Amino acid sequence: AIPLALEGKDLLARARTGSGKTAAYAVPVIQRILTSKQSVREQDVRALILVPSKELGQQVQTMIRQLTFFCSRDVRVTDISGKADLSAQRPILMEKPDVVVGTPSRVLAHLNAQNLVLHSSLEMLVVDEADLLFSFGFEADLKNLLCHLPKIYQSFLMSATLSEDVQALKELLLHNPVVLKLQGSQLPDSSQLQQYSIKCEEEDKFLLIYTLLKLQLLQGKTLVFVGAVDRCYRLKLFLEQFGIPACVLNSELPVQSRCHIITQFNQGFYDYIIATDEQSLADPAAAAAQTTAGKEYGVSRGVDFQNVSNVINFDFPATVESYIHRVGRTARADNPGTALSFISHTELDLLSEVEEALTGDNAESVLKPYEFKMKEIEGFRYRCRDAMRSVTKQAVREARLKEIKQELLNSEKLKTYFDDNPRDLQLLRHDKDLHPAVVKPHLKNIPEYLGETQTHVAVMTRKPVCSHEEEAQDALSEVRHW
Repeated sequence: AIPLALEGKDLLARARTGSGKTAAYAVPVIQRILTSKQSVREQDVRALILVPSKELGQQVQTMIRQLTFFCSRDVRVTDISGKADLSAQRPILMEKPDVVVGTPSRVLAHLNAQNLVLHSSLEMLVVDEADLLFSFGFEADLKNLLCHLPKIYQSFLMSATLSEDVQALKELLLHNPVVLKLQGSQLPDSSQLQQYSIKCEEEDKFLLIYTLLKLQLLQGKTLVFVGAVDRCYRLKLFLEQFGIPACVLNSELPVQSRCHIITQFNQGFYDYIIATDEQSLADPAAAAAQTTAGKEYGVSRGVDFQNVSNVINFDFPATVESYIHRVGRTARADNPGTALSFISHTELDLLSEVEEALTGDNAESVLKPYEFKMKEIEGFRYRCRDAMRSVTKQAVREARLKEIKQELLNSEKLKTYFDDNPRDLQLLRHDKDLHPAVVKPHLKNIPEYLGETQTHVAVMTRKPVCSHEEEAQDALSEVRHW
């Protein structure tokens, strides 16, 4: 991809999640800007990168700043996808940064306010996670945005899938493009990514996740996906009963809080995040009525969670595409990973669709049955039932409201303070108990008569997470790969 981009060709690149698509367009964008500045000294916005979510916008900005560490004075990048007022972002755009990153709606708002002018200076347009833009409701914004661009510019479309929406974008943006389809399956093979499924009903799901986390049968950082925001908080409150801290990540939280949670998770502050995948699980009619904030949220898509050892589908995803993007959060680059899906009887048809889509050439399913000795953990069932009784609908509502208020305070009131005191930001945690009144202290410890259970249960082990040096090597290998 990189040599073709440096030749000035339009590109449509499809590759699986975690294969380094961001670096594949960032390197040629940076190189072209550096080349242009050798002959043209005037400061202008030369590249526009459109992303579907605020979290991905921050991630792209971070990646470009890392790549331009030794030429940061020559290549400036700014992310305008956040919730700050247009007037607050205007001074930054007036300085004409070389690269602007933002969502289509945010970029269009600045263009209409004349804070951003692109019709004479833009040289490159990048659409990252292109298959998401239309599904997130950005079709009208994108078409209106194109009216503000020059007639000639180089375009890159980067996507994990080649959906009908991507084909429509291709016709809209690209001129005689080179289409790159990275060979191989949409997910890593079984030597790197182990995928399991276990059939269990609602109560067993809670019993299983308690056992896996409390007995530390899953090693390393874990993402748990559920089907709704209420389910997020119900599971969090359930785990709190046993002294298992976890963060909740959903579109109701302020964007600064969501980005801070992801950053701290990547730095190893938390082991468990419970997340919703609302875009793929929502009813189409309901999705159409979502707010812009909701549209621009999608944890399973694009956001770079680092060194995730395990993904648990507590609720099975509604589409094959959603399964691929959820599971794609682990086993990134050359790191190993495990995906475990809990399947209720109502989700068997969804499991069949995923198995059919991912079945290899040898007709062998990639989702292996997870051999778990349920009889060995029956002794924990009464404890789980006790905890589940405490997590009422009222408790979930109160916890949901409490966290939103708490995160709004963290996000808005303390933002200026934390800008001046970054070390204190590390002390701000997002996995604190939300409903301590219902926590029963005796549940936090495993009685001696149940202690032997751990030796009789199937154990899934993972390799240790990689060091910062290994992360750097992974980043370099991604660039070479493209």
